[in-house]
Amino acid sequence: MLDLLIHNATLPDGRTGMSVAVQDGRIAEVSPGLQAPAAQTVDAGGLLLAPHFVDPHFHMDATLSYGLPRVNESGTLLEGIALWGELKPLLTAEALIDRALAYCDWAVARGLLAIRTHVDTSDPSLLAVDALLEVKRRVAPYLTLQLVAFPQDGVLRTPGGVDNLRRALDKGVDVVGGIPHFERTMADGAASVKLLCELAAERGLPVDMHCDESDDPQSRHIETLAFESQRLGLHGRVTGSHCTSMHSMDNYYVSKLLPLIAESGVSVIANPLINITLQGRHDTYPKRRGMTRVPELMAAGVNVAFGHDCVMDPWYGMGSGDMLEVAHMGLHVAQMTSQAGIRQCFDAVTVNAARVFGLAGYGLEAGCDASFVLLQARDPVEAIRLRAARLKVWRAGRLLAQSPAASATLHLDGRPGETSFMP
Repeated sequence: MLDLLIHNATLPDGRTGMSVAVQDGRIAEVSPGLQAPAAQTVDAGGLLLAPHFVDPHFHMDATLSYGLPRVNESGTLLEGIALWGELKPLLTAEALIDRALAYCDWAVARGLLAIRTHVDTSDPSLLAVDALLEVKRRVAPYLTLQLVAFPQDGVLRTPGGVDNLRRALDKGVDVVGGIPHFERTMADGAASVKLLCELAAERGLPVDMHCDESDDPQSRHIETLAFESQRLGLHGRVTGSHCTSMHSMDNYYVSKLLPLIAESGVSVIANPLINITLQGRHDTYPKRRGMTRVPELMAAGVNVAFGHDCVMDPWYGMGSGDMLEVAHMGLHVAQMTSQAGIRQCFDAVTVNAARVFGLAGYGLEAGCDASFVLLQARDPVEAIRLRAARLKVWRAGRLLAQSPAASATLHLDGRPGETSFMP
């Protein structure tokens, strides 16, 4: 007998009337109209069954700390970094763990079951590292948490920065991070990329660097990251996050940069909600959007994913763990409003993000993990348009969360009694 059988589901690739059979936490079969005895049967009603959402770029050590010790009044990246510096001495492991666990609850309710989070290693106490390692242990039964050793204040700029990062990796942090554009000079930034990539190669770890989160078109550390990835044979293990300076670069330089990134196998993560909030702050008008060149990168063959980055922290006072909100902003900022473009934005918070993460067993095929979400939408385009309700969320075949269908009751003469905003 099957553990779970879902009938009449629509899949992201357009297949309809599909059945998904689950046994021992994995998908046993995907086929139309499957009939078999099961401990639990669910009629999807023709709605969209998608693999769970993945956030490849987040800062869980800062999440839900908005207003502590004060609000970022200018809304700038630099004030956010300064504010985080004010907050760090006030952090306690208990409060950090409580906030992170609360956010993980939000994530599960939103069908977000894998998060790559950067954790600040600039403080020699590594308090945040220890706290998030504990969070990772606690949430492991229902959410995959991957930690990036992130030297927020610059690995070379911070006294003991390299040693702090090494100690974080020794404790079990999964990924080598960096922030080359925040080092004192461009040369130091390039040196930090080389050093950190060599460290990752030495330890057999992935790399994920905040790269060129700036409006300065001369901030070109993504070029160095792509070069080092090729030099050290890190193909497929390296990610450049943000890359917002590319929005301000001239087209001739970018015409050379895009093939280099593609050849190196470096993935790129855009963070639409935060990039459009923090970038262009020094502009009057016209104002730059600030997000990296998402459609051009995709067209060049680069794996591009979207991250949430921040939720209610020193940099951003909004957010609720909704990756469909991220995709919704992404398609608007990138002007990816064709049907194909909107579906690419759905991929950016699912399959592309899972590729960055290196998630094994991800997808909706036989043998994959039975971790998926039933959405109140009939296809990915409608899911993003509505930021669709997550009707049911499963992890390894176990129901983790469910939400009521979204609808509004109407009191209008001669009109239907309710609407769900689906034509």
